[in-house]
Amino acid sequence: MFETALTAAQTRIGDFLTDQMTRLGDDTIAQGMRYATHGGKRLRGFLALESAGLFDVPVDRALYAAGAVECLHAYSLVHDDLPCMDDDDLRRGQPTVHRKWDEATAVLVGDALQTFAFELLSDVRAGSDQARVALVASLARASGAQGMVLGQAQDIAAESADRSLTLEEITALQANKTGRLIEWPAHAGAILGGADPTSLRAYARAIGLAFQIADDVLDVEGDADKAGKALRKDAEAGKATFVSLLGLDAAKARARDLVAEADAALAPYGEKAQSLRDLAHYIVSRDK
Repeated sequence: MFETALTAAQTRIGDFLTDQMTRLGDDTIAQGMRYATHGGKRLRGFLALESAGLFDVPVDRALYAAGAVECLHAYSLVHDDLPCMDDDDLRRGQPTVHRKWDEATAVLVGDALQTFAFELLSDVRAGSDQARVALVASLARASGAQGMVLGQAQDIAAESADRSLTLEEITALQANKTGRLIEWPAHAGAILGGADPTSLRAYARAIGLAFQIADDVLDVEGDADKAGKALRKDAEAGKATFVSLLGLDAAKARARDLVAEADAALAPYGEKAQSLRDLAHYIVSRDK
C-alpha cells in the first residue's frame, strides 16, 4: 500500500516538474535542471502531498509545494557534489551534474533550481496570497543561512576541525543540513490547510533525524549499486557520524525510537495519517 502510494506520488511529482519546466526551453541549464530532478525517492515531495492531504488540500495545489521542495533539494545535491564540497562523481546512479557537463554549469543549474522553487511557490495556483507568502518565507528560512546552508557550513567546518564532533553537535548539524528540508514540507501542508503545524513539525523533526541516522547506517552496511552513490566515504575521511559515535546497534535503536516518536506525533490525525506513519518506518528500513 505504502509503496504504491509513494510510486504514484513520484510519478505525479515527476510529471508536474516536467510540465512546469517545459517553458524553460532546452538550453544547457534547462537540460541540467531536468537531469538533476530526474529520479530519486521524492520523499520530501511525498511528505508535502500527504501532509496537505490531512487537511483535504487538493493535490493539484499541493503539487506546487511538492515540486518546490524537490527542486530545492536537487539544487542542494548538485552543489553538495561539487569538488569544492563533497566531490562526488555519482548521484542517483548517474554521473553528477558537474561530471556530465562541467563545474560552472553545475553551479548555474543549482542556482536555477533554487530560484525555480520559489517561482513555483509564487504561482497563483499554489494557494491563497497569504499561504504563498508564508510558503516562500518558511522555505527561505529552512534552506538558507539559518537552515540547510548553515548545516552544510557546519559540516565543512567540522571536516577541518582538530577534534571530532560530539553527539549533541552532530545532531544540531544534521537538524539543519538534512532535517530542515524534511520539516518544511510537513509545515507546508499545514500552511496550505490553514492548520496548526505543531504536531506535524514534531513528526518531521523525528523522521528528519531518523533519516540521517539511516543514511549513516547505509554508509556502513549499504550497497553502492542500490544506493546510487559512493559509500564508506565518511569512515574513510574519519568524519563523526551517528554510527561512529553511538555504534551500529545503538544507532539503529535510536532510529527506531525516533520512528516511535513520529508515530506518537501523528495521533491527532488518526487513520488519515497512515501513509505518514508508513513513511517513518520506510525511512529506517530503506536500502538506498
